[in-house]
Amino acid sequence: MDGAAPAEGWIGTRLLRKEDARFLAGKGQFLADIRMAGMEDVCFVRSPVAHGRLNGITKPKGAVFAAGDLPPFQPLPAGPDLPSYRTVPYPPLATDMVRFVGQPVAACLAPTRAAAEDLAGLVELDIAELPAVVDARAAMRPGSPLVHEGWPDNAFITSGAHGGEFDAQRAAATVSIRRDLRMNRQAVVPLEPRGVLAYWDHRLDELVVYLSSQAPHVMRIGLAQVLGLSEHRLHIIAPDVGGGFGAKNRLMPEEIVVCALALQRGTPVRWLEDRRESFLSAPQARGHVYDLTLHADADGNLLALEGEVLIDAGAYALWPTGAFAEASMAVRNLTGPYRIPAIRLRNATVATNKPPMGAYRGVARPGACFAIERMIDEVARALGMEPAELRRSNLLTPEELPYRTAGGMRLDNGDYPRALETAREMIGLDAVRARQAAGEPDGRRVGIGFALYAEQSGHGLKEWARRGARVLPAYDTSTVRLMPDGSAQVLVGIQSHGQGLETTLAQMAATALQLHPDRIAIRHGDTAVSPFGFGTFASRSTIFAGGAAVRACRVLAERLRIIGAHLLQADPAAVVLADGEVRHGSAAVSYAEISRAAHVRQELLPAGMDPVLEATATYEPPESEGTFSYSCHAALVAADPLTGATEVLDYVVAEDCGTMVNPMIVDGQVYGGVVQGIGTALFEEIPFDEGGQPLATTFADYHMPCASEMPRIRIAHLVTPSTITEFGVKGMGEGGAIAPPAAIANALADAFKAEGAEFNETPCSPRRVTAALDAAGVAP
Repeated sequence: MDGAAPAEGWIGTRLLRKEDARFLAGKGQFLADIRMAGMEDVCFVRSPVAHGRLNGITKPKGAVFAAGDLPPFQPLPAGPDLPSYRTVPYPPLATDMVRFVGQPVAACLAPTRAAAEDLAGLVELDIAELPAVVDARAAMRPGSPLVHEGWPDNAFITSGAHGGEFDAQRAAATVSIRRDLRMNRQAVVPLEPRGVLAYWDHRLDELVVYLSSQAPHVMRIGLAQVLGLSEHRLHIIAPDVGGGFGAKNRLMPEEIVVCALALQRGTPVRWLEDRRESFLSAPQARGHVYDLTLHADADGNLLALEGEVLIDAGAYALWPTGAFAEASMAVRNLTGPYRIPAIRLRNATVATNKPPMGAYRGVARPGACFAIERMIDEVARALGMEPAELRRSNLLTPEELPYRTAGGMRLDNGDYPRALETAREMIGLDAVRARQAAGEPDGRRVGIGFALYAEQSGHGLKEWARRGARVLPAYDTSTVRLMPDGSAQVLVGIQSHGQGLETTLAQMAATALQLHPDRIAIRHGDTAVSPFGFGTFASRSTIFAGGAAVRACRVLAERLRIIGAHLLQADPAAVVLADGEVRHGSAAVSYAEISRAAHVRQELLPAGMDPVLEATATYEPPESEGTFSYSCHAALVAADPLTGATEVLDYVVAEDCGTMVNPMIVDGQVYGGVVQGIGTALFEEIPFDEGGQPLATTFADYHMPCASEMPRIRIAHLVTPSTITEFGVKGMGEGGAIAPPAAIANALADAFKAEGAEFNETPCSPRRVTAALDAAGVAP
């Protein structure tokens, strides 16, 4: 990255990722790499049943801790602060009840993990098993077993969304399509599972907690509250984090217990989650059930949407957001970027005897996109229309934006029809239709499917307050500091866990400060160093942390201008900043010279000038509802009618995330997201038997897309800069994972459209594909 800045600055430059230098050399520092003298490892004893009364624990000799062996924990209510929301404590260690297989019951400590596991194997649990409920729809029926005693039913909360003149729109419909759709539960599966290491630092008189986390500052708030510890005595450090996707953005029981043990034992205590634990008890995702009816007229104009959405939230709500965000976002996003003038929707967030639901890449939108896009294809089929044409006629046009949807979302700007047409041309719709007519020599069926979405990012205070959030992530903070040699540090409150943010933020700061990115260090993940921030989630980091860094850099740049002009004996209005220098005509003074004056030769500064070359700024977009990126995905698949095996032959993405700071990193995020979406579409699922036992707890049972399942992924970029963010950026980290389940299911339905086969449940595994073909009477 040597050399001067490009003429347009560093925005839009395909710089290699800064962080990859250490990762590719095997020099990253993840939680498992941290070792301390006298450290003890933890193994948790977990419930072997999904629902039962815990009558007793028989402990062997050794360091075994049950709930009664630890000091009382302070309450930490999770979930929206809404009167209708039912809160229930999630005990760090089970007390009188267990409510899912894998719930922590006791903690065993030993000098090694192996010894701790041996000790855990000697613990005996006396649990009186109770009936379990594992299906969201069954859980809402009268007489269903209650996950939480004293509740009238199994709903954390019920709500709805209503918009437009629904009765009038429905009355105008000539076609009404009703379908039952389901997106099943899946694991998050970051490359690095969860982990925590805690010890008391006697010199600093604080509890130091190394935590594989997406939000160290927010976790400090929660840990301090539950432990009854002052925040100034709690120091959270997130080292390199090997993926999170949302699962490392919630405060979990194991993290609380490890901190409590470190306080009680006075020695370093560590827990590293193994993969089976991750499948059993880490936050899980999806679990959506839709019963929808979509109304349209004879010309294919979409008129109204009604129905019910159920979200399987598991047994407990996780701090801070609780379990309502998924249902609320699902119903509000169901209309997508389409002109659907009226909705009438009900939703319920349902408790079941499963691990708690957490955030996962896309949060609710993959389910909502799957539901509406499948419904649109079924309407097209009923009307005998080309699905792409039905989409085109119902997509909002640039002239209609900004547009308030019936679900209440304010779509800001973009060109949705252009994204569709771009994807249509890239995938070659006409050529595919000709190929289908000719047939495949191997007997497989070929199909093409489309899906579009709009993804909200950068939403601010009013939006989070409307949701009843207990922690409102409405801004972020950055401190920019010029070092004595003219290099710079940018401190931010977010936490990178694979997105390339050390590079992206350096490019944004470099453009605002007019300094080479190589001369800028990004520092994050340490509550004792970084300014307060809310962490990395919801495609927010570039908007919020980048915006704060840019604003702080501009404040610092103005100070450099004033000092540089003084040293050049020039008017500050007449100088310019470029390539790490303040310039006036042919004369220039470097940032290093300016910083040297401020740090060690203050007599060179303007009279009365403060010598501090440091600035702190916060950032919140001026539009509280944020900005929307969007995309159209198109998939070409081949399915074997005999085996049900599906191959993705081609996959295209026409996306618009506003201004791209680093197009190479944008491409990488899209590629990774699409592959995760293919996992949701075809492979990934944690099924449960009737007793609540998970049936996929290893990679032998839980299938993920690997290199052999990776299709060719081609990307086209449309650029509609946001009008409310620095440099016009929009969020894009989650988008790649939203549309693949819908596009692939639509492609399967297209492959067997003559027989009327439908694919309304994910993953579309070979078993489900053959079952759908059998139901449609398709002969293999």
